Amino acid sequence: MAALPFPQPRQLSLGPLEREILSIIWQQGPTTARAIHEQILEDPDRELAYGSVMTVLQRLRQKGWVGRDRHRSSEHNSKAYYWSATVTRDQATQLQAHERLRSFLSVSNPDVVAAFADSLDTASLDQLDAIAQRLRQIREQRERG
Repeated sequence: MAALPFPQPRQLSLGPLEREILSIIWQQGPTTARAIHEQILEDPDRELAYGSVMTVLQRLRQKGWVGRDRHRSSEHNSKAYYWSATVTRDQATQLQAHERLRSFLSVSNPDVVAAFADSLDTASLDQLDAIAQRLRQIREQRERG
């Protein structure tokens, strides 16, 4: 099992526009706010101010999801910030799943967890079996050394 990425974002919760902009960054790689804004506006039914994109990028930066680097643009002979994700899409999925599981298990009531497990369908039970097997492997590895 892969270790959780470090450093991790300081705040895991994201709003819809934050998720959309982060998804664009994952898709494009390091990119400018202008390029993000233009991609969003490719949908003719969308209206979004450039300033809103900048605000969301700053929020994502404060939460620890993105970073920025200043690069000189040869096109416009100016400096622009290039925004990039601090974790990959897969790492983000892993972090969010870990947080949900941690929150669920923090209930600390085995009866609640058992009631949840009883309510799962067969496909989910297969997934639980795979998880349980993996947890047994991890426990054995830790006990060995």
